[in-house]
Amino acid sequence: MDLSAVIESLLIASEEPLTSPELARLVRARLAEIEDGTGDEEEDYGKAAELADDLRELSAIDEEAVIEAIASLNRKYDRGKRSFSIIERSKGWKIFTRPEYGGFIRQLFPGLKPRRLSPPAMETLAIVAYRQPVTKAAIEHVRGVSSDSILQKLLDRELIKIEGRAELPGRPLLYATTDFFFEHFGIKSISELPNSTELRAVELPEPPPEQADAENPATGEETDGEKQLALIEPPGQPAADGHPPDFSAPEE
Repeated sequence: MDLSAVIESLLIASEEPLTSPELARLVRARLAEIEDGTGDEEEDYGKAAELADDLRELSAIDEEAVIEAIASLNRKYDRGKRSFSIIERSKGWKIFTRPEYGGFIRQLFPGLKPRRLSPPAMETLAIVAYRQPVTKAAIEHVRGVSSDSILQKLLDRELIKIEGRAELPGRPLLYATTDFFFEHFGIKSISELPNSTELRAVELPEPPPEQADAENPATGEETDGEKQLALIEPPGQPAADGHPPDFSAPEE
């Protein structure tokens, strides 16, 4: 029995991504059924002897064997110039159409058009992604502008979610990215973001206590304009030229 073919059949049949441990478990469970003669299909009994030798080899299948089998499938797809490949995302492995065929696939869904995020939305999403879980007050303190409508838009698009509440006065909401965020940007984890280790290690300024206390869940729709927040000057460091100090996040 070809393990690659077994993995391929599972990924084609599954509507949801499958992780390496889950794929290994499914294969082991099925092989155990064949060995015990507990399969419920007639053809299984006739093929039991044929599968016996392969069963001994595959019964100890683990994650490494699954990953190797998937790599073998992708090499075969590349050689055959197939229009799809198997890619691992945050929730597991799944068969995806290659990007160069995206224009043709979109013809199947004429009502769905790509929606681009505005620069303020991308800026807010980047702060959430790199600093999650993060409060709205912390996001606004970095950006220097109100982020209520932006956060609501990102929530509506399911790019971020409410992760819980911070152990701070007022118990402000915490925001984090969703599984759809990883799917949308084609990454498995936050560590795959550019300069993730360096940017996540940068200490951000804490928002004033009164700003954190007043935080409420984001509501309303996004507008083109954003309300400027009044930033408190650090003690002993007056703002230059009447402008508030720069609390912007470091560039990548």
